[in-house]
Amino acid sequence: MSDFQFEIVKHIKTLSTNAKGWSKEFNLVSWNKRAPKYDIREWDEEHLKMSKGITFTEDEIAELKEGLIDI
Repeated sequence: MSDFQFEIVKHIKTLSTNAKGWSKEFNLVSWNKRAPKYDIREWDEEHLKMSKGITFTEDEIAELKEGLIDI
């Protein structure tokens, strides 16, 4: 299995924290030194381990924002 790299370029918002200390966060993350994408996933306290998550491009996050305004 090959290693992958990530860098949290910008922490935007912590959405929640569970009893084990993991935080669901909205961040701008660069994966494997690529252009950063908006990202929602859970992270451990040291930001070394993460859960599965979802990433969004600039266009996708704009569409999501538009949809959230409507609710």
